Amino acid sequence: MILTDKKERTRFLRFAVVGAIGAVVDFGILNLLLFLGVSYLISATISFIAAVLNNFTWNRHWTYPDSRSKPISQQLTQFAVINVIGIGIRIPLLAVLEKFLVHQARIFIPDGFWVFTAEKLAQNLGLAIAILVVMLWNFFANRLWTYNDVDKTKHAAAP
Repeated sequence: MILTDKKERTRFLRFAVVGAIGAVVDFGILNLLLFLGVSYLISATISFIAAVLNNFTWNRHWTYPDSRSKPISQQLTQFAVINVIGIGIRIPLLAVLEKFLVHQARIFIPDGFWVFTAEKLAQNLGLAIAILVVMLWNFFANRLWTYNDVDKTKHAAAP
């Protein structure tokens, strides 16, 4: 699908850009709320919701502008469910990756070699891997469920 269809590759790249912007929204709001004295869990919840709403809006209007046969409330609910499942994938994956990567980093990277400790480098690598896995999950799940009406719209418009 992505490898052979230029339109799907473009959608994937747009989805990735939207995800990157969503991460900025998530981190920005989280840190702003923490700075204002809001508790971590409340801040993280609010920032997650803001990022999901941001991503949904941009994906609906930019990544999938041809997806309009479903009510917006249905698409938003589907998009949110997929993102919550994504968190369910991310957290255990981070836990497994952190143990493995931190152990490996302590063996191969001496402390003081980088600005960050070996542990912090390993944690960031684990986060990068988890983000990639969850991004793939989110893209394909949303493409097949939330925005599956794109194909119907395309075929309905064809003579």
